[in-house]
Amino acid sequence: MKEQLLALQKACLDAIKKADSSNALQEIEVKYLGRKGELTAILRGVKDLPDAQKPIVGKLSNEVKTVLEEALENKSKELEKEELNKQLQDDTFDITIPGPDRSLGHVHPLSQVQHQVEKIFNSMGFMIMDGPEVESEYYNFEGLNIPAWHPARDMQDTFFIKGKHDKKHGRMVLRTHTSPVQVRTMEKYGAPLRVIVPGRTFRYEATDASHDTTFYQVEGFMIDKNISIAHLKGVLAQFLSSLFGKEVTVRIRPGYFPFVEPGLEVDFSCLICGGKGCRVCKYTGWVEFMGAGMIHENVLKAGGIDPKKWQGWAFGFGLTRLVMMRHGIDDIRLLLGGDLRFINQF
Repeated sequence: MKEQLLALQKACLDAIKKADSSNALQEIEVKYLGRKGELTAILRGVKDLPDAQKPIVGKLSNEVKTVLEEALENKSKELEKEELNKQLQDDTFDITIPGPDRSLGHVHPLSQVQHQVEKIFNSMGFMIMDGPEVESEYYNFEGLNIPAWHPARDMQDTFFIKGKHDKKHGRMVLRTHTSPVQVRTMEKYGAPLRVIVPGRTFRYEATDASHDTTFYQVEGFMIDKNISIAHLKGVLAQFLSSLFGKEVTVRIRPGYFPFVEPGLEVDFSCLICGGKGCRVCKYTGWVEFMGAGMIHENVLKAGGIDPKKWQGWAFGFGLTRLVMMRHGIDDIRLLLGGDLRFINQF
C-alpha cells in the first residue's frame, strides 16, 4: 500500500503540472482527492493491514494528501494569474470613458425648514436645546402641570414603553411633545432663559392628511423679569415675517393648555387654499399653528425657578405642519413616506 500511495502522488503531481485550465485542475482534484477518488479507494484497505503497519500508512497518507493539496493550490493561483493576464491582453479598456453618474443625497425638507427656524430664533438670542425622545412620565406630564389624574392626559394618546419604569419619575414613554425639555433646561441653567427645542414627537392616533403618529415640533420659551404676552406677540411677529418673507394673517384666541395660564391659540390663514378651505385646514381657511401662553407657576417650580421673581411665556408649534404650509404639501404622510419621487423635489 505504501508503494500505491507514492505512485498515486507521482501520477497526481504529473497531472497537476500538465493542467492548462482551472476546469482541468478541478477534474484532477476530483479524480485523486474526491470522495470517490483514488486516494479514498486506497485508504479503504487500511483496515485490512496488520496493526503495526496502520500508523505508518496513515501517516504517509496524510503527508501525500498535504503535498497534493499544496500543489493544487499553487497551480490554481498560477492558472488564475495566467487567465487574468490573457483577459487583460484580449480586452480593451478606454480610460477616458466617464464613470457612471452617482446621485447625491440632499437635506430633507423637514431639516431644511428646521435649520431656518433655528437660524431665525438664534438671531434673536435663543439657545437651541435637545432632549431624549424616550422620556419619563414626570418630565412629559407631571413636571408640566399634568398629573396622572388630570383630564388633560386624555388629550394626548401615548406610546408607553412596555417593561420600562423609572423608580423616581414613573413609566417611560415616547415623548408626546418637546415640552419636557423646558423643565430639563430650567433645572440645568436656571433663569433668565431664551430657548427653542425642535425635535421629533410621537402620538398614538389615526393618520390622515394632517395627522401622523410621528411628527416634528418646536417648543419655545422665554423667562425673565417683567415678561408679558406683548413680548410673545413681538417675537412671533418677527419670526413669521422672517420665515415666510411676507405678511401672514394671524389670529389669537383663548385656548387651554395645562402648562400655561392664560393660554392662547395662534392660527394663521391657510397658504395652500388661500383661506378658501381645503383638506389640510379642514375647510375652515385657518390652520392651527401653535399653542402659547404664560408659563404656569407650577412648571416654573418644577424647574427650580421662583415664580415670585421670574415669569415667562412659552409656545409650541408643529414643524411638520409648517413645512406643509411652506411648500404647499397637502398630505402629511408624504414627508415620512420615503418616496424619492416626492423628496427629490426639494
